[in-house]
Parts: sequence; structure tokens; C-alpha cells
Amino acid sequence: MLDPKTLTLPENASLFTRLRIATQILKVIKGNEGNPVYGQTLNACLDYDVYESLLQKLQRSEDWRRMLSERPSLEAKDLDLAALERLPEGTLGHAYARYYRDNKISPFETTLELKNDIDFLAKRYRETHDVLHLVTGYGTDVMGEIELQAYVQGNLGIWTAALIVLVGTLGQLKGRQSGVDTSVYLRRIRAAHRRGRASPLFLDFWFERHWETPVAQVRARLCAPSEPMN
Repeated sequence: MLDPKTLTLPENASLFTRLRIATQILKVIKGNEGNPVYGQTLNACLDYDVYESLLQKLQRSEDWRRMLSERPSLEAKDLDLAALERLPEGTLGHAYARYYRDNKISPFETTLELKNDIDFLAKRYRETHDVLHLVTGYGTDVMGEIELQAYVQGNLGIWTAALIVLVGTLGQLKGRQSGVDTSVYLRRIRAAHRRGRASPLFLDFWFERHWETPVAQVRARLCAPSEPMN
């Protein structure tokens, strides 16, 4: 098992070295996606420049500027899942709490200190993964996870997401790991990527202020319509 604490990215590392380390992490990250060291190293390998560009775009958003000031959190210690589950069925909060119960998982946690705005953006990106499943409607099976990564790559331009899609696609070509035919797999990935590109950025959305809003309304606000799969 690869110990993330031993991973260091050499200064001025080549693209090959960055891809090699990122691929190593992806091999062991399953089931531990919220690991802060994994996330930080992946950011350094592939996405630091992407986050800098996203920060410039998001600075035009008043909601994002407030986020940078208040630093909202979707970490486990900041959520009351029992209270959210008591909200009416169909609301974002109720669906979010049930998502964790049904999948027998826990919300994101990190021990890393947020030293700058990019650290906060990276944390916000990782901790919105689960709620984005609900909003987009993509499942938590292999197919749904790859669709969500394709959506995120289209929406944010995150290269880590693109690498996950690539690794997943190689697995699909070797053994149909998604459970669907390869032609269907490729159509769904392309559709998810196009949908992400057509949707507004989601990182400046205060999910915490919309727990009582129906999931369908949040989806209509944040996501372009899904393409019909014939």
C-alpha cells in the first residue's frame, strides 16, 4: 500500500513525473477519496494552475467572495445529518443525509490547515463531491462515478477528473467494469462532459443554505438538462 505521507513532488517536476505520481495515488485512493494528503498531492501534480484560473473567474461572484470570508464547510464535524434527515422528503438536506446512510459512508474530513484561497477552493471542490451526485443525478456505481468526473472536467476543467475518466475508460476497454457496453459507456461520458460545460460553475453555490430546497429546484438552477440516451 502506498503511504501518501511519503509522496513528495520534486521541485520543477516534469509532466511525466506529475502524471506518474498522480496515477500512483489513483490506484490506492478508492475508498479514501477524502484523504487530505492525497488531495493536496493531486492538486500539486495536476491542478494548481487550474485552481488559480478558477479563482480569477469566481472572484466575479459575490457569493464566492463571501465564501472566502466565511469559509463554509461540508465536513462531518459541521453537519448534523440527523437533523437534515428530519427535513421533508425531496429536500436537498433530507436526500443528502439519506445518501450517507444508504451508502454507509461518512462526509468529507480533512486535517490540513487552509493556508490560502487555493487551499479553500481545493477543499470545497473535494467536499462537494457527494452533494454533486445528488444534484446531477449521477449514481455512485462505477458508471455514475465516471459520469460525475466527466461532468466536473467539463464544468471546471479539473485535470485530476480527466485522469480518473481516462483510467476508468481503460478499465472499461479491458473488462467492461462499468457494467454497460462500451458504446453506451462512451456516449454517457461524452454527454456528461457536454452537460458540465453547459452548466454554470457550482463551486460558489451555498449548498448549506439550501437544505430545505427541493433537489429538483437545485438541479434546475445548477445543471443543464441531461441528454436523452437512446
